[in-house]
Amino acid sequence: MPRHIKSAPGLPPDAQTGIRDSVEIMLARIRLGGAATVLDYAARLDGWSGPVIVTPEDIAAAAAQIPPPLKDALHYAHDNIRAFALAQRASLTEFETELRPGLVAGQKVIPVASAGCYVPGGRYAHIASALMTIATAKAAGVTHITACAPPRTGAIDPATLYAMHLAGADTILTLGGVQAIAAMAFGLFGTPEADILCGPGNAYVAEAKRQLYGPTGIDMVAGPTDIAILADATANPQRLALDLIGQAEHGPTSPCWLITDDARTAEATLHAIPRTLALLPEPNRAAACAAWEAMGEILLCETREEMAQTADRYAPEHLHVQAQDLPWWQDRLQNYGSLFLGAESTVAFGDKASGPNHVLPTSRAARHTSGLSVHKFLKTVTYQRVTQAALPDLAKATATISRAEGMTGHALTAEARLPQAPVPKVVNG
Repeated sequence: MPRHIKSAPGLPPDAQTGIRDSVEIMLARIRLGGAATVLDYAARLDGWSGPVIVTPEDIAAAAAQIPPPLKDALHYAHDNIRAFALAQRASLTEFETELRPGLVAGQKVIPVASAGCYVPGGRYAHIASALMTIATAKAAGVTHITACAPPRTGAIDPATLYAMHLAGADTILTLGGVQAIAAMAFGLFGTPEADILCGPGNAYVAEAKRQLYGPTGIDMVAGPTDIAILADATANPQRLALDLIGQAEHGPTSPCWLITDDARTAEATLHAIPRTLALLPEPNRAAACAAWEAMGEILLCETREEMAQTADRYAPEHLHVQAQDLPWWQDRLQNYGSLFLGAESTVAFGDKASGPNHVLPTSRAARHTSGLSVHKFLKTVTYQRVTQAALPDLAKATATISRAEGMTGHALTAEARLPQAPVPKVVNG
């Protein structure tokens, strides 16, 4: 087992039960009261009493405030995200195959009709999140995309609004929190009911998505963002410290782990952390410091195989390899949301502009699921077609299995398709 150079004491127990109850009450009230209740919550929780539906004039006014370098950066990121999503879409194909003479089966790929994309706006303006969710839904072929973002300084952050429009949102609502999720799910303010809800958010947003899941699809129930770095003796400790603290900047609940087989790298990185924290302005520094103190770990392993096993057990959202023999790591590692290979890569690239989606599984969910992609907005449905040539064997097999299960009705429906179908006997009693 790896040895801890620094352990994570963790955070005190949260108020998840209280969050669950509060969200349940809010959703029930909105379900009954509709848009009026949403507006009440918007006024009380976000201090927003202006128009909810963003107009073309609002978008134009926001665009006029964006400096050209930021516009260029957003277009660069959007082009990458869209291109990667379109390549993902092309990888999923439709087909039809004849399994046996007269028995044809196939697969169709159908985009959902409507999506609700949430763009958070708490401690930071999450501009890139607008591109990640909306552009991906657009590339999948979703017919109508409703996007919500909370007001930050009297309105949606201008750059965020510009990104939402650039990515292709059909309707943009100035709403945050549970009320935004509910408005998209229930189809309020003239929007269609969302077939799927996606996008990161705080604990209340995540809980609202969890409670609405079933009739409405969701991308995932996301927790705090995390990072794990796998490093050997060739890694630069100052860069490792910067990469860890860069993700810790998200806030005090964000785990950040360094896994290494080199004691000097472990100690040097630990010593570099205070200097790295000092590079951040407040309140970023306080958020990152709290995360490192409560959730940061440095683990020393004996071998690279033990490092890989540890990473697979942690199943991080972001997994960054800064070690030799990158092909070995790429082939060996299994549990992660997104993999960053080499010292020249960094999680920040993936968070903002490189192309693959940054909405990723957290809290060890990478053991069983993947991040947001066009596939989340697509239904892979099947169909079948049967001719007389397939009927004798197909009906016989179906009827035999059905009777073994005790499902006589199923057997009869199969046998009724035979050319010389037996006359069903009436069962008394």
